[in-house]
Amino acid sequence: MSSEIPDPTDDATPCAYTEYNEGKAVPDLPATGEDAEGLEAAVWDALYEIEDPEMPISIVDLGLIYGVDVTDEVATVDMTLTYSGCPARDMLLDEVEERVEAVDGVDGTHLRLVWSPEWSLEMVTDQGREDLTEFGLAV
Repeated sequence: MSSEIPDPTDDATPCAYTEYNEGKAVPDLPATGEDAEGLEAAVWDALYEIEDPEMPISIVDLGLIYGVDVTDEVATVDMTLTYSGCPARDMLLDEVEERVEAVDGVDGTHLRLVWSPEWSLEMVTDQGREDLTEFGLAV
């Protein structure tokens, strides 16, 4: 991450302490990795094991992962958060990086926190909706 802190008066930056990356267009959300193979599938499996810190639901099923690409044993993960001021941001980003780098065959991780498209309840998978309902939340 860049050590440069954006100007907090800049209307284009919702949070002065967050480095933003412009996400690529993701027409097929939620992304689930269902067509992934090999090392990329292993990365998706690792991401499915990470639960949201506040409720028992996978971050993939919550719709926070927008894409995974593995090239030359480096995994690039595009992800978002439910909102830019998420108090668990650092903890969650650290866990994603640790879990992905622990996948056998992955030698590095490039984690890109993106805000476009903005997360919404439509990003939650069918399994995620079931998990949230079991937890007691109406979706």
